[in-house]
Amino acid sequence: MAQPTAATAAPLPALQTPPDSGGSSALAKYRDLAAQAEKANEDLLKAQDDLKAKQKDLDKANGDVDTAHSQSDAAAADEAKYKVDVDKFAGASFLSGVQMNKLSALLAGSSTQEFLDRSAALDQIAAEKDAALQKLAGAVQQAKDAENLASDAAERATTARDGAKKLTDDITAKKKKLNDQIDQLKKTEPSLSALDRSLRGDTGGEVPSNIHAPGPAADAALQAALSKLGSPYEWGATGPSQFDCSGLMKWAYEKAGVSLPRSSSAQSTFGTPVQRSQLQPGDLVFYYSPVSHVGMYIGNGKMVHAPTTGDVVKISPLQSQYVGARRVA
Repeated sequence: MAQPTAATAAPLPALQTPPDSGGSSALAKYRDLAAQAEKANEDLLKAQDDLKAKQKDLDKANGDVDTAHSQSDAAAADEAKYKVDVDKFAGASFLSGVQMNKLSALLAGSSTQEFLDRSAALDQIAAEKDAALQKLAGAVQQAKDAENLASDAAERATTARDGAKKLTDDITAKKKKLNDQIDQLKKTEPSLSALDRSLRGDTGGEVPSNIHAPGPAADAALQAALSKLGSPYEWGATGPSQFDCSGLMKWAYEKAGVSLPRSSSAQSTFGTPVQRSQLQPGDLVFYYSPVSHVGMYIGNGKMVHAPTTGDVVKISPLQSQYVGARRVA
């Protein structure tokens, strides 16, 4: 009788240094500068994401300020109204010249029934007085609560406004950095040979047959990304004919009905973390710390991604700068 074979774990997808494809030193320099420009691009996209989030915080805080002020005005109006009622009771120490208490009702009354009638009236007046006092106390507390809410909302609005201003300045600086990187790339472009230029258009070979993700949404995104092999890289582009790295992931998953954040940094916190030994086709794979590049795992230790400017969407091995993965569908 044959002995059962021991189960073996799936091989850990290997990480490789991105190949130079046999290009010149000029191409290597170009790719290094392009990688720096891509990082600047992703930093810019992250700052823009952060600014949108901060603007939402600011809009909510401003809305809370308006709501709190409305509540404060309403509470102040109630306080003034109930204070009038309480002041009436405070001034009414005597009723028709007779002190308002049951002893006075007994002494002033001419019969038991008159005493009972006066006592009932006094009970009613006392109840109304207590109710007026409670309403006044409640209105005073509501006014204080509304003032505290308004103060808190105003503080949050100021913080959000300051944060938005800082991020706006940060975006301006990051745009300048990206433009400087692009200028450096343009200066190195003429030094590339015809072979170098052709190597930039390499798509990494044919798509392996029968590549499928285990789930329908991930598979739809995977097929969408693979359908764009050879499409040029463009900073800030999200398709349908040009892409940056995170733009390709966002576009592909939108085709599957899944909305991803815009930047690779934000995408790296979306979905569920996945160990490298558990990678499945359709998982997003991330590079560098902090994250500034993303691709989509296709199986067999490879991914589809938009590498950098001057290059095209292609299939590449998982790279040595790998820092993690997320499953988003």
